[in-house]
Amino acid sequence: MSAAVRFDHVSKRFDTPRGPVHALQDVAFDIEAGEFFGLLGPNGAGKTTLISILAGLSRPSSGRVAVFGIDVHADPMQARRRLGIVPQELAFDPFFTVREALRIQSGYFGIRGNDAWIDELLAGLGLTDKADSNMRQLSGGMKRRVMVAQALVHRPPVIVLDEPTAGVDVELRQTLWAFISRLNREGSTVLLTTHYLEEAEALCGRIAMLRAGRVIALERTADLLKRASANVLRFKTDQVLPAALAARARVTGRIKQIKVHDAYEVEQTLAALRQAGVVMEDIEVRKADLEDVFLDLMAAQPTAEAHA
Repeated sequence: MSAAVRFDHVSKRFDTPRGPVHALQDVAFDIEAGEFFGLLGPNGAGKTTLISILAGLSRPSSGRVAVFGIDVHADPMQARRRLGIVPQELAFDPFFTVREALRIQSGYFGIRGNDAWIDELLAGLGLTDKADSNMRQLSGGMKRRVMVAQALVHRPPVIVLDEPTAGVDVELRQTLWAFISRLNREGSTVLLTTHYLEEAEALCGRIAMLRAGRVIALERTADLLKRASANVLRFKTDQVLPAALAARARVTGRIKQIKVHDAYEVEQTLAALRQAGVVMEDIEVRKADLEDVFLDLMAAQPTAEAHA
């Protein structure tokens, strides 16, 4: 059986007055049917460009993209029927209710009489009580739910989620992931891009990481986590760390995190902090997570040529 999605040596180049800009460089991997697959990378790594090519909105400079063996540019209509894409940007028609918007979206795919599935989408995404509300009356989070429902209304076998939980509340995240996980268990293939790495770690069985348009890691999530041999000393403080420790630390406001490999290094680090007069709260040692691995991989890669 062919892969659900195949990126076959895809490159994308933009010509600018300052010279060529390489957004994607020889990206090649398959996503198997039924996978929950994560695509990670910093801003400008090429994730959205790759999804735009998959959606048929942009053409690669070289290479090929296929959905269940169907070339997305040679046969865009057949490929598009197999894809349900939730983009980053909110886009909605302000003149229709939620239910009307879903019926109209169904019509784009030649589907009629699917109110039972629409009702299931509304219930699964917490939209039942908004079914007869005008789209312009909804909050940003509710509009995001409707966009997910629109992407799924034609029952696509491949679901593409491009930063679906960016800027939304915890309730929506929980509702969305419960419903998408159910569809994945029932056989749907899911491609997720996200900056919330805890989501990728919890949901994705396999992950590709992009930097400067190149794939720098493509592994099972469990194998990526095995790369993190160190533990992390985590604590809170309002004080500035000594220079030697600050160079090793990841700082998020009051929260400081420093890699430590063993108990001796924990003791040495704490001693250095006490000697510098740093007052610490909520001290803990935790195992490294996907965010630690991600930061290590990004830091280890040399800066490539300019990218979009």
